[in-house]
Amino acid sequence: MNTPFWGPDFDSLAATDPEIADVVLGELDRLRGGLQLIASENFTSPAVLAALGSTLSNKYAEGYPGRRYYGGCAQVDVAEEIGIARAKELFGAEHANLQPHSGASANLAAYAAFCQPGDVVLAMDLKQGGHLTHGSKVNFSGRWFEPVSYGVRQDTELIDYDQVRDLALAHRPRMIVAGATAYPRLIDFSAFRAIADEVDAILMVDAAHFIGLVAGKVIPSPVPFADVVTFTTHKVLRGPRGGMIVSRAEHAKAIDKAVFPFSQGGPLMHAVAAKAVALKEAASSEYQGYATQVVANAAALAKGLEVEGMRVVSGGTDTHLALLDVRPLDVTGAEAERRCGAADITLNKNAIPFDPAPPATASGIRIGSPSVTTQGMTEPEMAEIARLIGRAVRAEPGTGSGDADHAAVAEAVRTIAAAHPAYPRD
Repeated sequence: MNTPFWGPDFDSLAATDPEIADVVLGELDRLRGGLQLIASENFTSPAVLAALGSTLSNKYAEGYPGRRYYGGCAQVDVAEEIGIARAKELFGAEHANLQPHSGASANLAAYAAFCQPGDVVLAMDLKQGGHLTHGSKVNFSGRWFEPVSYGVRQDTELIDYDQVRDLALAHRPRMIVAGATAYPRLIDFSAFRAIADEVDAILMVDAAHFIGLVAGKVIPSPVPFADVVTFTTHKVLRGPRGGMIVSRAEHAKAIDKAVFPFSQGGPLMHAVAAKAVALKEAASSEYQGYATQVVANAAALAKGLEVEGMRVVSGGTDTHLALLDVRPLDVTGAEAERRCGAADITLNKNAIPFDPAPPATASGIRIGSPSVTTQGMTEPEMAEIARLIGRAVRAEPGTGSGDADHAAVAEAVRTIAAAHPAYPRD
């Protein structure tokens, strides 16, 4: 594998550090030999990886284009300006900041831009689909601010907008956060906007999970409704690991200051450039087709797993993920995850709404379609994958028949993966 010095050079890595080279190859073998169904993961393109492995990694560039604290930033300025322009065009946003190192960093910046310690923030309960940065007591959002949590209705498992409004009127939050990490349905951004306006609150949308579907024009955009939208770039969007923020122009100065110098120092310019590459890819008609297939595949997986005896939380999915209650199969989410792992199927345990089990055990699993869709799989493969998951979850490890089932499922998984390889060799 001979590649230019400015790009990924595996030969050099193998010669310099064979131990880490083995890890890299081992991970590639894992991806090629199994099924990746983590909803928050995806496979970047070789072009994105090339930007990540470039000499842009060497440049310190505190500040923003044209306003750096170091010299020699002419080239990285161009990269960041290209990325900003692409983000604004793709999402129809007035302002964009590509510097956040992660989704959590982007959320921290949004809090810092609009809130003071002790301010009330209304966001989705972690136990019902929210995120750590939406008010968890072990996170900055719950330690520095006063969280108030909304959830879903017990009968429908859909966001209870009446509850959101009632809590907003009762607590008068400085900011309302819409968005989730384990909620499979569309979010009514206009309803959140109306509630925020009624109590004079900032509306922040954490679009980390679904922004790629927005880019692909298959679900509604939060940008016209929100004051600020934060997101990661490595899920459906298929970019490098990192975060991003888009906002209304009136908030640009506050957002930029909250990222630098408040919460971050020098940006990762190789990651900023890789984000720009991913944004260009996401603006293509090919990507729109990909995003459409992501949603279709998630729906097909959910339907297939329902046939296998799992209960689909909220009755279905409108996005790239589905949440399944595995208690009908008399297992926990943790055990289902372990059994699937034994058959080379990677997914995660997840709490379901009103879950009686602790988070480390959980009663559900979360599955996502971004990675397998990137590999070119469609509904027929999803139906087969659902059958394999069902067989793996029902197979009890440590028993002759259970171990045989896991081995058989793993072999079938390898056949599917070989037909749709991650990072094909040719």
